[in-house]
Amino acid sequence: MRYEAITWERLAETLAGRLDASAPADGSDWLKVAVDGPPAAPGGELAELLAEALRTRGRAVHVVGTAGFLRPASLRYEYGKQDPDAYYDGWTDVGALWREVFGPLETGGTGRVLPDLWDPVRDRATRSPYVTLPPGGVLVVHGPFLLGHWFPFDLTVHLRLSPAALARRTEETWTLPAFARYATEVDPAGTADAVVRADDPRHPAWTGLGG
Repeated sequence: MRYEAITWERLAETLAGRLDASAPADGSDWLKVAVDGPPAAPGGELAELLAEALRTRGRAVHVVGTAGFLRPASLRYEYGKQDPDAYYDGWTDVGALWREVFGPLETGGTGRVLPDLWDPVRDRATRSPYVTLPPGGVLVVHGPFLLGHWFPFDLTVHLRLSPAALARRTEETWTLPAFARYATEVDPAGTADAVVRADDPRHPAWTGLGG
């Protein structure tokens, strides 16, 4: 896999340009983008840069982080607070994402998206009001383990860290087996539309966009 150097700002502009020339693959009125990567990667920052680049083009954008869709602590910690398998497939409320984020953006949907559902610090519902994304708008979702759920993304970007960089920059080292499992079972670097090497966040490099 060949990488070329790029800045985060230029990356966001390039992705926005691709999206501006694209139509939703599912026939709906909304484009959907994944910025996939571990917490150690700057996925939230890239999502916000992309949103800004799209807004300058006159597109309405809504950014959702999967950290706002974690399941309650009683479910997340059913097998202990440091179980990597539970972290991999049991922490994020995938059903809620389908129901509250992707469902409203299907063909004939209302466009009413819930920004977040659960506050993991207080361990209670956020009670955030719905946000209406108008037709022609773009949904940008960022977080780990986004690929492999059949979410209807029109563009997928994977932020890749080498095993050594991931281990060095991950605070919760007990989660590392979950990312190894994700790499093996889903192969995000092989399936994403674009892969960004983020070992050094000051000097990203990427594969470019295929197609």
